[in-house]
Amino acid sequence: MTFAFIEPHPSEDDPLQAELALLDLAAQGSQAAQLWEAPVSLVVPRSYLRYERFEAARDRFARRGCPVWLRMSGGGLVPQGPGILNLSLAYSVDGPPGALSEAVYLHLCEVVGRALRTLGVETHWQAVNGSFCDGRFNLAWGPPGQARKIAGTAQYWRRAPAAAQAPDGQRHLVLAHAVLLVSADPVSITQRANDFEAEAGTGRHYDADKVVSVQQAMGAADEDGAGLMEQVLGALRASVAVTPPHA
Repeated sequence: MTFAFIEPHPSEDDPLQAELALLDLAAQGSQAAQLWEAPVSLVVPRSYLRYERFEAARDRFARRGCPVWLRMSGGGLVPQGPGILNLSLAYSVDGPPGALSEAVYLHLCEVVGRALRTLGVETHWQAVNGSFCDGRFNLAWGPPGQARKIAGTAQYWRRAPAAAQAPDGQRHLVLAHAVLLVSADPVSITQRANDFEAEAGTGRHYDADKVVSVQQAMGAADEDGAGLMEQVLGALRASVAVTPPHA
């Protein structure tokens, strides 16, 4: 079975809700994929609700035209906006999250890494200390000691409904998500992230030198951002088509 690409619904204000809808397709036995961009915004895990100043900061940013959305997966704050591409993959697996989460991450890194390789950008997975939403399964560009984050990954699990459940009761639905910096400016998006963390009083701070865009990695500073985005979209679609899940 191959992934079927689902177009985002243009009337959905919160793209994260549209993304979660892919799990309904996975529950019906489909492997669903979606490529999408969000307007200027920030996305944080629900753990940010514990900060006393979070809601006030969220309201101020929304009034400035930068909504702050809550997601179901863990991790940290992620900037969204033009020049940032999201890939969402939803499918079912027979087994518990703890046993299969690494395989899901490695598959996602393989999909994005294969696509970037066709564009001449070699990547590997590693943590990049100082980048926003740092994690073990970032995709990074450059030598390991000097690598910069080019994509982040996350996953969210849900038990399959009774009608789709396996005999052992261990069938789950997984939503694997990658955020790829295509042509967004690392300095401006990192500054936006730092401004919100400061207003929310989280104590977190990020370094713009720890992230890089596809445009920078390709040495294509003068290339049209829209044209580059089309190249990346095509490469990701092709990679998804030939990279089945490991789990």
